[in-house]
Amino acid sequence: MSQLLSISDEACTRCGRCVVVCPAHIIKFQEKDSVPGSYEGAESFCINCGHCVAVCPQGALTHRSMSPDQCPSMQPEWLLSPAQAEHVLRSRRSTRVFTKQNADRDLLTRLIELAKYAPTGHNSQTVNWHIVYEADDVRKLAGLVVDWMRHTILETPQTAKGMNMDRVVAAWEKGSDRICRSAPHMILAHSAMDDRFAFNSCPIALSYLELAAPSFGLGSCWAGYFTAAARSWPPLQVALGLPDKHIVFGGVLVGYPQYLYKRLPLRNKPLITWQQGESAPAGP
Repeated sequence: MSQLLSISDEACTRCGRCVVVCPAHIIKFQEKDSVPGSYEGAESFCINCGHCVAVCPQGALTHRSMSPDQCPSMQPEWLLSPAQAEHVLRSRRSTRVFTKQNADRDLLTRLIELAKYAPTGHNSQTVNWHIVYEADDVRKLAGLVVDWMRHTILETPQTAKGMNMDRVVAAWEKGSDRICRSAPHMILAHSAMDDRFAFNSCPIALSYLELAAPSFGLGSCWAGYFTAAARSWPPLQVALGLPDKHIVFGGVLVGYPQYLYKRLPLRNKPLITWQQGESAPAGP
């Protein structure tokens, strides 16, 4: 097994940035005027985040799992200004009316390749992806969600009422799909049910995917009813065929939007509180 870190003595300027940014605190200066190195047993604590490689201005540090040459350089001119970031975030819309055009499989794969860079707890990277590609399969799965709703209406009517299930079922019976919105594709994020990070990691990764989708001309919408059913309805779980003891932590519907939005709608003012300690400055 190769050593965890390899640092060029000639290229390293001893700036110490890798020492400071390491989240596991496993890098140190071994001795005066030496290049940094890892502590004994560092392999057990390293989370392979790549911060040490990414922060080095000289490209002097190589991690066992990645080298500077494998990590593209930052492009400062591509970074969004505050106004551009605001526009990107405010322009995100939930698409509920899709065309029948299929997205290329390679395009959906590329979306997931971007979403994999979302942060995960302890850099666990345990998000798994399941793509329901055929529109007929999406509709069949939506039908199983309707079965779950009918069951819920009978067994726990208060829960069903709070989720407006009667209206969704009635719409389905009239030919309107309010579960998967007749979307051509659906992408699910799943992980082991005992993964303590997945409850946050999967939705964050899906958020990355949603924000990236418009750059490819795609629209998306969170599949809330589907996700709820997939966690508790055995027939749907069997139909998905996920690995044993894996559950769905979130899903989005994906396809080409039939309509494009022209305005940035308003939202309520944020509800903000400020922690006021004895020495804390007063909030605005």
